[in-house]
Amino acid sequence: MTTEVWISTRGKSTEITQTAIQKALEADNTKDTLSFGSEDLEKIHKASTEAGLLEIYNFPGAVYATDGSSNKGVMRVGYYRLDENRGGCCRLGRGEEGNSSNRAELGAACLALEDAKRKQDRKPVILLSDSACFLSSSQKWIGDGKSPSMWGNPEADIMRDIVQLLRERIEQDPLTIFIKIKAHRGDPLNELADRWADKRRQSENIRWSLPTNRPIFSWTENGNAP
Repeated sequence: MTTEVWISTRGKSTEITQTAIQKALEADNTKDTLSFGSEDLEKIHKASTEAGLLEIYNFPGAVYATDGSSNKGVMRVGYYRLDENRGGCCRLGRGEEGNSSNRAELGAACLALEDAKRKQDRKPVILLSDSACFLSSSQKWIGDGKSPSMWGNPEADIMRDIVQLLRERIEQDPLTIFIKIKAHRGDPLNELADRWADKRRQSENIRWSLPTNRPIFSWTENGNAP
């Protein structure tokens, strides 16, 4: 397919610019490389996002954005930490039992909470997630009078770790806030977490891989079990 790039007749296109445009058009990556700039328009854009309207960029603690990714039967999770401009990621095990977006979101949140624990700075934490399922599954473990059971929970291996990390934070008294934000709306924090979830260089790091011993059924095209 031929791509044409039109510019104003008064404009000038240097060879360096032409080369940069060509590389961008020929790149295999389907997503742009994001960065936090300091230009006026970038500041206006960030201030108009969900996180910006909530004044999250001015939060005096640690802000984590988390996201999960599932591609060709492989679940990956990642987080981005705003105040330190860095992130982390890993692969989720147990994919042979089926992929689950909720499992990926839980894994991403757990990675972020583990990172906050390692820092040991007792900062308040805001955790941003674009998954309503993650927030609803976590809600049942919060508050007085709650008595849920891990029995029958397919993601109990990750949820146990999350509950333990939250319990430790409560005992140490730092504030922890979960906030739901919309996905794929151009929010820089959500997009950066998405990029970390897609990273492949740490794909050898596999977490939460113990099987549940649940029966797994599969069929071939003719309806017979393989």
